[in-house]
Amino acid sequence: MARPFFAALIRSPVSLIGTALAATSLTLILALFAIEVVGFEGGAYLGILTYLILPAICIVGLLLIPLGIHRQRLQAASRTPDDPKARFPVIDMNSEQTRRSIVVFLVLTMIITVVLATATYKGVEVMESDAFCGTVCHTPMQPEHTAHQHSPHARVRCADCHIGPGADWFVKSKLSGAWQLIAVSLDIFPRPIHTPIENLRPARDTCEQCHWPTKFVGDRLNVKTVYADDEANTELKTAVLLKVGGVSGREASGIHWHVDPGVQIRYQSDADRMKIYDVELTRPDGTVHLYRTGEQPEGEAEWRVMDCVDCHNRPAHRYKSPDEEVNAAMADGRIDTSLPFIKREGVKALEASYDSHEQARGAIAETIRAYYADTWPDVAAKQADAVAQAVDVLGDIYAANIFPTMQVRWDTYPEHIGHQDSPGCFRCHDRKHKTEAGESISRSCSTCHTVLAEEEADPEILQALNP
Repeated sequence: MARPFFAALIRSPVSLIGTALAATSLTLILALFAIEVVGFEGGAYLGILTYLILPAICIVGLLLIPLGIHRQRLQAASRTPDDPKARFPVIDMNSEQTRRSIVVFLVLTMIITVVLATATYKGVEVMESDAFCGTVCHTPMQPEHTAHQHSPHARVRCADCHIGPGADWFVKSKLSGAWQLIAVSLDIFPRPIHTPIENLRPARDTCEQCHWPTKFVGDRLNVKTVYADDEANTELKTAVLLKVGGVSGREASGIHWHVDPGVQIRYQSDADRMKIYDVELTRPDGTVHLYRTGEQPEGEAEWRVMDCVDCHNRPAHRYKSPDEEVNAAMADGRIDTSLPFIKREGVKALEASYDSHEQARGAIAETIRAYYADTWPDVAAKQADAVAQAVDVLGDIYAANIFPTMQVRWDTYPEHIGHQDSPGCFRCHDRKHKTEAGESISRSCSTCHTVLAEEEADPEILQALNP
């Protein structure tokens, strides 16, 4: 039944090549899909091969088949120009052979359509996976992927924030990704990677799909544990009452006053949004206040409506400082606080320069072990396991926050939450932004928080809360 149909596919070398490509790629797609179904996980690269590369090869093969048949007919027509049947095929439904060929064609078309449709769906799924985003372009995206895996948003897919719902942004992201693929292939990508703030969707399309910024949160007590650089690694507590606020009744208060539905804040800034020039505030009653610094933008400046990411600009890609990470590791018990000066020596070892993660692990281990062997031989002998664990944890801290190949470390990308490690809030709250009447944007500490205790050994506020 299928013999005449397949005979037509192999008369021309071009259609023969197309048939071979289509048949081989379809067979491989089905085989690799079956392997995935039974539980084998080959990672992002296998998904790219199965659902992107092989379907593309199959489509090329399918296009070559009619092209080859058409070329073969043109050649036949040139040899018999008087034969009208030589140039175009004649479909005679009265012929049993023609009907059989059509049946074979429809069956194969249905099979190929199902396979390619499934591959297309799975291909989109692969392209929106965290493995595709973070591991395919391993070198440039390693820092961002690693930071994401250690963030509170580790279970949120990259595509949910960087693409979001809708076909338009999906297409836009893939067109942008095409250039990124070229840049990686030619090794012309910047080090470090620039934050793509100009290509991010508005927060209402991404962040606000899960978070409710207008919800009244009120005040939040934030207690941090830090350790001094002394021999005993003295444990200290800092307690801050954060005035997160939000909408309460008809008015908003606290930090989230900035996202009150009745309030609109626009600002003019440079491309990196690090330098804020003019700020325009529209209050719920419709009055408009323009705060100027008197400085003229250098080059091109843009106006932007303030939203979540203007403060929460590193929600899933935050690199923590050695001091912060060592404090957290000691508070969690991963680093033994009984090791003398482990806080000071650990931070010092992490802040040194290394060429790679491997070199860093070796050098940190050598530095810490040599310090205790030379200065505290009794500790090195009696607490060898604690020293070894501290060395491993310090190596993990370095690998999670510092990437020499991409020139990324904890202070590469300023974070706008707060104002200790970068200008953050003080980009606007600097008393330099003033109206024509002389009113300035407040810089009062009590606007956003109240410090209840700052690096105290046993704060009274915590004694009261935990009697």
